[in-house]
Amino acid sequence: MDAGCPRLPDTVLFEIFLYLDHADVLSVGLVCQQWRAVARDEFLWKELFYRYYRVSRDVPRHPGAVSWYDEFQRLYDTIPCVEVQALKEHNDQVLHLSFSHSGCLFASCSKDCTVKIWSNELDISLQHSSNMRPYNWSYTQFSQFNSDDSLLLVSGVFVGPHNSSSGEIAVISMENFTLLSRVRNKPYDVFGCWLNETNLISGNLHRIGRITSCSVLWLNNAFQGIESENVNVVKRLFKIQNLNASTIRTVMVADCSRYDSPDLLLDYEEQLAASSTCPIFDLGSDSEEEEAKPKLPPEPAIQELRDAGGVPAEHELQQLFDDIMEGRVRPAMTETELETKVAELFVRNRTKPPEPNLLPTDSNSKTKYLIFTTGCLTYSPHQIGIKRILPHQMTTAGPVLGEERRSDEFFDSLDHVIDIHGHIIGMGLSPDHRYLYVNSRAWPRDCVISDPMQPPPIAEEIDLHVFDLKTMKEVKRALRAHRAYTPNEECFFIFLDVSRDFVASGAEDRHGYIWDRHYNICLAKLQHDNVVNSVAFSPVEQELLLTASDDTTIKVWRSPRAVRIRQARRPQPRKLLFSWLMNQKS
Repeated sequence: MDAGCPRLPDTVLFEIFLYLDHADVLSVGLVCQQWRAVARDEFLWKELFYRYYRVSRDVPRHPGAVSWYDEFQRLYDTIPCVEVQALKEHNDQVLHLSFSHSGCLFASCSKDCTVKIWSNELDISLQHSSNMRPYNWSYTQFSQFNSDDSLLLVSGVFVGPHNSSSGEIAVISMENFTLLSRVRNKPYDVFGCWLNETNLISGNLHRIGRITSCSVLWLNNAFQGIESENVNVVKRLFKIQNLNASTIRTVMVADCSRYDSPDLLLDYEEQLAASSTCPIFDLGSDSEEEEAKPKLPPEPAIQELRDAGGVPAEHELQQLFDDIMEGRVRPAMTETELETKVAELFVRNRTKPPEPNLLPTDSNSKTKYLIFTTGCLTYSPHQIGIKRILPHQMTTAGPVLGEERRSDEFFDSLDHVIDIHGHIIGMGLSPDHRYLYVNSRAWPRDCVISDPMQPPPIAEEIDLHVFDLKTMKEVKRALRAHRAYTPNEECFFIFLDVSRDFVASGAEDRHGYIWDRHYNICLAKLQHDNVVNSVAFSPVEQELLLTASDDTTIKVWRSPRAVRIRQARRPQPRKLLFSWLMNQKS
């Protein structure tokens, strides 16, 4: 034992562990041999972990952890919670952040109507700024790099004739920062996204009635220069009917090819099965998929269609009109209810049936999912729609306006719908695209929506839901900590981001938040002076996080471990002075 180190019972040592700061625990452990011995005691570290982080004992250790000591160290030393830089080049609210896939660059969008591109070096620096006001934009709101980081998609709000607002998407070359193309995007909160390296998805909205509309999703070539009149630069992807004032918004694309090899399995039983499976033989993976298929609940609209008993929708529609004219509809329907009923009957036989077998069965499948927010009861987005994109649909080649479909198939059906029962204010995919994280503000439990233009009040507390896109089931209890205060009609998007081990989100309570994906615990609060609109992890270094706020700043956060490493790499002032003096003498 080291001189001066008192001999303490293990129970006393453990109680000291519980009340010491993490850094103190490790420093004491470096000085005293007795502490070193305790630091290697797995039982004590396990107890400390569960009690300190208040994790349920039903939750097993992270599947990638070697020991409880290492896991404790990971959760306090690798969380990006140390502010190292504040970027103040924007002069208005900063709305969105996005990293390039290489992690070398990131882009920021702001109410100042610029998109700025930053270089992620030892100290982050501004590389380029594009002002979109000359193109009649009000502000920039979203950006995304394509898969090879050669192009940047920028989405913004466009001011049209008579000051009407819509959306527009611009494509910027990363080689020389020139504007390559512009595509209209309506409504503006469709945002837009890349489908592949050269094709992007935009939206358009067509009003059919007062509360009925049709959303059309378009596939656009990023290079709009027409080389030949026989080459398409745009193609209709899907056409979907909207009821009760709802619209399609917030589109994103999930790649199904990595579902069988995710970075992190969130289902604890699935984790256990994966860890006990022989690494050479893939035992029972096919049978597990087969078992999962029958358990899928049918999508509500599909079920309603099947229950119609084969009665043609035209007959039902004619019967409804006859009943109205002869006064047989009791109680009398309001104008809104009548429009919704007519729209539902009209669409029944005018919708292309959904694709069979939504779940991918081939791990090498090139299938992708188009994911977006939608609804069926009111204008506030309260459902997540999922539509499969098949390989032949991933190009602008072929029929331009869907000539391949039958003339009576006006609309495409959704392959799956997830009902959130609340206002969706953010979505993000895990890096392996296996899990979908959703920010929502819940409606009252037993609320009834009688008027689609009057959605229920929403909670201040934000729920962060997690859905497994392989099984289409919610796999975790909702994460909580962050809050929002804006009412329904003014509610705006709060962007979240997911890394291999963590998930982060902004909030209206002037903080960003970080949770551990495996343990479902909040690990850090990151302070700003106003609403935090967006967060972004570096895709190659999850110990680096950016936060963007209405306070006009972008803050850069690194983990304590990363800060120590970077400080060690920096040249020390004394060494620089000594070197300068030696040069002066010579």
